[in-house]
Amino acid sequence: MNPVAIITGASRGIGRGIALELARLGYDLVINYASNTTAARQTSMACTALAMTNDQNIRAEICPADIGTTDGRARLIDFARSRFERVDLLVNNAGLAPETRADLLETTEASYDRLMSVNAKGPFFLTQLAARWMIELAGARPMNAPKAKIITVSSISAYTASMNRAEYCVSKAALSMLTPLFAARLAEHGINVYEIRPGLIATDMTAPVKEIYDQLIAGGLTPIQRWGKPGDVAKAVAAIAQGAFPFSTGEVINVDGGFHLRRL
Repeated sequence: MNPVAIITGASRGIGRGIALELARLGYDLVINYASNTTAARQTSMACTALAMTNDQNIRAEICPADIGTTDGRARLIDFARSRFERVDLLVNNAGLAPETRADLLETTEASYDRLMSVNAKGPFFLTQLAARWMIELAGARPMNAPKAKIITVSSISAYTASMNRAEYCVSKAALSMLTPLFAARLAEHGINVYEIRPGLIATDMTAPVKEIYDQLIAGGLTPIQRWGKPGDVAKAVAAIAQGAFPFSTGEVINVDGGFHLRRL
């Protein structure tokens, strides 16, 4: 029996990279997405094809659900229950950027609410639902099954002030608190909780500012002078999924090219 992972926002970008890496490890997948069904199906097919090249037989099911809503979160968990009857790993990856980069003094309440709903509130309450289910399953978990784990993909914006996307920074700062809270609460149930904090990752979300950050990276913004790739984040997820940190919980893993280092 394959372990099962739920990945939010898995149709493109970092989420797709994570799905592919977990497929390589033999995970069955719930590929959540908001609206792009074509991209989600492409991810699903790529995952099953990759697994086959590694002699793995997996299922990669797609599930449209807006995790920013109560109904969407319930739909996603109900979908996983009906299709797989278990969950071993939740990866909170879905996130939104502002539709318009506006100065802090021009940030709108509508944009703030939109980002907080998906980037912070959604993962909080989805993790709550998944954690209850993981606890429920604890007694029936097969001997060879991996221990249940929760991973949240945040951002260096959790602590880096960007005046033209303040609402994004606030949402990621709030999201970052999710990990220590659930890590402390779920440790007694053997559920470890982690945060992966990406830096500048080349995705559709960062494409509009590529030229700006190309120059900053070349100028030494990060010690490792290149853009990150979705696969870089996925490798960190894979390490956790394989049980590489059994005596760690509440840990933050930076995948940022060294951006977080303070240098003189």
